[in-house]
Amino acid sequence: MEIKALKPAEMTADVIITGFFEDDKTLNDIQKFIDEKFNGAISKNILEIENFKGKFAETFALPVVDKKILAVGLGKKAEYNTDKIREIAAKTIKTAEKLSKTNSVAFNIQRAEGECGRTLGCNLALGTIIGEYDFDKYKSKKNENKIAKVEILTETPEAFADKMEKAKITGEAMNFTKDLIFEPAEYATPAKISEIATELAKENGLEIEVFGRDELKKMNFNAFLAVGQGSAQEPKFIHLKYIPENPKKKIAIIGKGITFDSGGLDIKPPASMLTMKTDMSGCACVLGVMKAISKLKPDVEVHALSALCENMPSGSSYKVGDVLIAKNGKTIEVDNTDAEGRLTLADALSYADELGVDEVIDVATLTGAVIVALGNTITGIMGNDDEFVKEIIADAKEAGETLWQMPILDDMQENLKSDIADMRNTGSRYAGASTAARFLQNFTNAKKWAHLDIAGTAFIDKSYKELSKGATAAMVRTLICHIIK
Repeated sequence: MEIKALKPAEMTADVIITGFFEDDKTLNDIQKFIDEKFNGAISKNILEIENFKGKFAETFALPVVDKKILAVGLGKKAEYNTDKIREIAAKTIKTAEKLSKTNSVAFNIQRAEGECGRTLGCNLALGTIIGEYDFDKYKSKKNENKIAKVEILTETPEAFADKMEKAKITGEAMNFTKDLIFEPAEYATPAKISEIATELAKENGLEIEVFGRDELKKMNFNAFLAVGQGSAQEPKFIHLKYIPENPKKKIAIIGKGITFDSGGLDIKPPASMLTMKTDMSGCACVLGVMKAISKLKPDVEVHALSALCENMPSGSSYKVGDVLIAKNGKTIEVDNTDAEGRLTLADALSYADELGVDEVIDVATLTGAVIVALGNTITGIMGNDDEFVKEIIADAKEAGETLWQMPILDDMQENLKSDIADMRNTGSRYAGASTAARFLQNFTNAKKWAHLDIAGTAFIDKSYKELSKGATAAMVRTLICHIIK
């Protein structure tokens, strides 16, 4: 999709999307220009039509000469904000597909209170990319009406360039992440994702190391290897690196990479297994972030890590009661083979300790408990440094995602107590998300560590705000915002 800022007089699109408040129909300067250009189409036709009230996301299409004006309601002025701008862009781009003959759209949407034009342009651009996304790789009938060109109307297009470029890069990173998550597990195997990561590195000037089973044995990735030993697919560990000159800090981002989770010998019921190809959403997230970072080029060193494997039942599967010696030497009694993600993350966190980074952030579809607590629209965040956690929450808010801090208490370690090992891999049925985070804390020495549980937000079963049903690329925006600020 081509996105650029233009002056109103330079507009070429055949669908003009323009927004109106429910309680304030005052025209902005660009709307006045459009109104005059098309003989009062807005003032005489749209604003006088009783059926168009300006309620949020309400639309009304009006043909004018060889174009169409698509009026969209912005709701009440006092309730309007940046998040709603992205939502409006995402929803109206789909409507515009049905109206446009040239697959081109122009946007003129009001600013939110106190918002600069550059921020408006950034969120319009990001919203259109998010809204236009469609995974149709395996459909015989493709969507041939996708919008190819978006013009954002402004009197100062030169001031929009940098923020719109960031929005485009972020949106493309989200699409890359969503593509990986939507792929079936028969395609997105540990080996295939390693190949994709290697190609990503090659195309974007990144460094990469990919470790196989034999190397991982020598490196004592015993907890990770145990999870993957029941599958015919060989486990892979990927380490992708972005290393600028004189970085101001170093960050490791770790994505859970279970490419299919059957539950192992503690097998899941069929309904719970339907979306388990998405259990590698954390890995897809950090790969998408690295795609963006390679283009945005911050003065921050970034290491993306993921332990990739399938959790499958077979004669060689790891078993309940097994005792695993993790990479850092701590022992784990397997209480449930379906609590496998934390075992792979344990070794990945220990590996991150060896990199000498300043911050460690892991992203994982880890617990059903976080869904019970926070639902499908809020990601749970836990960590060992409250100020660091608050910083990431603020970054998420700026990026348009929602985080909620959950506690990790020292006495939660008691829930993990084992009679024969240092700990079990599960606790009691209560405080499951926090207990899982407490388990992970045993495997990191980072002074600043945060754990993002995206089990509820990585894949949704119905549309929410600017997001469509399915893969959401949860935390891609947040991590990009955190790294490049």
